[in-house]
Amino acid sequence: MTNDDRVSVVRAILGEYVKSPSLRHLRDPYSLTRVATDIVKRLDRQSRTWQKWQGERETLLKSAVGCWIPVQDLRDYLNDLPGPNLTMTDVAQRLRAFEEEPYASYPNDELKDGCLALFAKEKAEGTELPAIIGLLSEHIEHEEERLRLERTEQYKHMREQERLAAEQRLLSGADCKWTQLGRAPQWYCRTNGRTYRLTPTSDKRWDLHRVNAPTADEKGQHIGRYGGRGDATKVVAQIAYQAEPRF
Repeated sequence: MTNDDRVSVVRAILGEYVKSPSLRHLRDPYSLTRVATDIVKRLDRQSRTWQKWQGERETLLKSAVGCWIPVQDLRDYLNDLPGPNLTMTDVAQRLRAFEEEPYASYPNDELKDGCLALFAKEKAEGTELPAIIGLLSEHIEHEEERLRLERTEQYKHMREQERLAAEQRLLSGADCKWTQLGRAPQWYCRTNGRTYRLTPTSDKRWDLHRVNAPTADEKGQHIGRYGGRGDATKVVAQIAYQAEPRF
């Protein structure tokens, strides 16, 4: 940042300003305003990009990012503000540049129709564009929260359906990965038609048993104690295809 030419410009102007021997002059509001104005002018002269975008135009268009306001309407309103005449391309590309900035709110396609309908309604009633932008921003915030909650519920429902399907697969006798039955602490898997049960221990390890059915009541044949399900899975992958004694 210290290598930025703008920093050098501001430092040079402030350096000249603080050379004043008068503390009263340094603190004078009028003098402060004058040096601030000088800084802004010098920086504006240095900028060679987006020269049509200054002051109110820049602020208003940036506030409209993500609101799905038609470019034609934005251009018409912005051309009534001080500054050179803007074309459709001027507005569309400046808006796109804002949308691509870090942390910007990129337009949500799911909200496009609702935003356009709300915009048309407010425009027909004569609402001023800055007020419409504020209304659309609130609308988008509420709608995105609604969509977030809906997706959360859909995800929970999907996970529950997957859990029930896994339970049914286990109970049907088919081979399956580690599966819980309801809220029971035990986990079961079936490999090569053989059922195995993992039970958590008080020292945060897992006891592996070979059982006939997915039930906690059966004692089963103890195979070993392991630090995690991954270790037990490796053991099951080996012993499930080996000869085993009847139990």
